[in-house]
Amino acid sequence: MKHIKTIIKKEWAEVFKNRMVLFTIVFIPLIFTILPLVMLYFTGQGGMGDLSSVDTADVPIEFLSQCSPDMTGLECMQIYVINEFLLLFMMIPVIIPVTIAAYSIVGEKATHSLEPLLATPITTFELLAGKSLAAAIPAIFTGWLSFGLFVGALPLIGVSPLVFQYIIGPTWLLAILIAGPLMAIASVNFAIFVSSRVNDPRVAEQISGLLVLPVIALVFAQLAGMIVINIMVMLSFIGGMILLDIGMIYLGTSIFQREKILTRWK
Repeated sequence: MKHIKTIIKKEWAEVFKNRMVLFTIVFIPLIFTILPLVMLYFTGQGGMGDLSSVDTADVPIEFLSQCSPDMTGLECMQIYVINEFLLLFMMIPVIIPVTIAAYSIVGEKATHSLEPLLATPITTFELLAGKSLAAAIPAIFTGWLSFGLFVGALPLIGVSPLVFQYIIGPTWLLAILIAGPLMAIASVNFAIFVSSRVNDPRVAEQISGLLVLPVIALVFAQLAGMIVINIMVMLSFIGGMILLDIGMIYLGTSIFQREKILTRWK
């Protein structure tokens, strides 16, 4: 653990000097937090038209199961709208680690700081674990903080108790507290894998950014009514992410050959 903590401190001391990293950590989560609040506020205040007469029949039929019998048509519509933003919160722990992890290995190679690190007695597992945690921890806590700010602002914009209870219900909590960190782990390991195979930090970041595409595809699939995010879907997603994370951690450790990296990269 001592070696891992040392690597984490070293990574944070270097990456947080990068303005792009700070922009990613601060502004992207802030935007993703403000957007759903604005949508909820205007739908609740009638700022997007006359929504006072919205009936549950106006809500897509595949989503009606998410609405309780006590909800008005407007409340059900608000839940339908806000559920579209759930995946934005899940994207936070995917986007943030890419900038950090993609630079973690190839960036050190470019600055000639990787050779002394690989020459130390530190094991490959300790090296990768330290770099993974250095990228994942800020992403996970930023995602949790963004959701906390979002929940804290809900009473301030006049959200009804039923809508509030849904947002702090099991579907959203599973997505934010469990699925988000699992996605961060997958994002970090994929970025480190790419970073260890290329020679340019910008190329590593661009390729690693492709991991966001499946999440974007889920957003469009939900908008098209092809899927509805509910508890069962979220539990299935979490199970799949656990298997994916295990596989990516094993793969990343097995293919990371420190001796070949030093001789292959020019």
